[in-house]
Amino acid sequence: MNNNQEMWIVKAWNNLSQSLSDAVARIFSPNDDKYPAVGVQPFEGDPNQKSQGEW
Repeated sequence: MNNNQEMWIVKAWNNLSQSLSDAVARIFSPNDDKYPAVGVQPFEGDPNQKSQGEW
């Protein structure tokens, strides 16, 4: 193997390991969603009527 092939393999390995570590860090990092904390909303509708037939 010549030097260019070795460098390409090293760069590819570094890119792969960086991508995998970024993915693992994102999976196990705290939630970064910006949703408002509104809690449980009360139900204000009418309940469904009893079914008229069978499935």
